Amino acid sequence: MGTTILLGATVSQSDDDAGREAGAGTAPRYSRRLSDKILIAFHHACDQSDFEVAEELLRVLEMMLTRRPLTPDGTRRRNMESLVAAHERLWHLRHPNIDGF
Repeated sequence: MGTTILLGATVSQSDDDAGREAGAGTAPRYSRRLSDKILIAFHHACDQSDFEVAEELLRVLEMMLTRRPLTPDGTRRRNMESLVAAHERLWHLRHPNIDGF
């Protein structure tokens, strides 16, 4: 079992593999889309009050969701709604004293 050090956090090989679903004789498949993981990281940054990181993660997420999709899977509208909600959350966290929303 190997150990990887990533940005100051130690992750064991078994922890790293926990996010994957392996099929019989096939390459490992990840259980979440990269865009979902970035959105989770955004919310984590907001929870930690690290708004600079949250803003950068939103920028990456926006780039991923607004570029031409490789396959039309019908989730574009839901993805855009999540992106808008994330922008709203960050705005409210940065402007806590403004009422009306």
